Amino acid sequence: MRILLVEDNNDILANMVDFLELKGYSVDCARDGLSGLHLASSEHYDLIVLDIMLPGLDGYNLCRRLREEARRDTPVIMLTARDGLDDRLQGFKSGADDYLLKPFALSELAARIEAVLRRSQGGGKRSLKVADLSYDLDTLEVTRAGKTLKLNPIGLKLLAVLMQKSPHLVRREALEEALWGDDCPDSDSLRSHIHQLRQVIDKPFGKPLLHTMHGLGYRLAESADGV
Repeated sequence: MRILLVEDNNDILANMVDFLELKGYSVDCARDGLSGLHLASSEHYDLIVLDIMLPGLDGYNLCRRLREEARRDTPVIMLTARDGLDDRLQGFKSGADDYLLKPFALSELAARIEAVLRRSQGGGKRSLKVADLSYDLDTLEVTRAGKTLKLNPIGLKLLAVLMQKSPHLVRREALEEALWGDDCPDSDSLRSHIHQLRQVIDKPFGKPLLHTMHGLGYRLAESADGV
């Protein structure tokens, strides 16, 4: 699931990105209205989380133009500190599907996203599966061969990226960006977290799923060649 976040507060944006990626979503960001409208109109997203007070173009007009000019029906959840009835009505009239007041708990945002996605797509439980390894993105429960596995937050995020891309190779640079953005701790950090992940998902079991492609990256699949 791809989500676009349009929010100009860097702290709020970073917290949402970390939380939603941990939940297994693929997240893109825009920090102003015009950039948000460009991404929302030119790329495919399953849902947009949209702040109202934005530089360049406010959320009301962004949503209206997305519906009327770009003809996109992507579900939109609006974020705002405005709690007046007129403000909420204006949001819905501009094309929003839901409305969340600031400050909000990240768990409530996730619940709103899941509810809107269920309504828009008729979906049920969100989960990833590779061979006998399963990851429930709603409960964050990971199991292999029916056994529950315990992973730390970075391990969960790393596993989500690898499972979403399976059986394809994921390059080191892509994994480092997904985990840390432009602030990668050091060159050995990814290797250390891959080792920890392998100890949990592979070591207790007879067949490895996490394969190292030397000099390139990593692949999560039943065989090293991804076949």
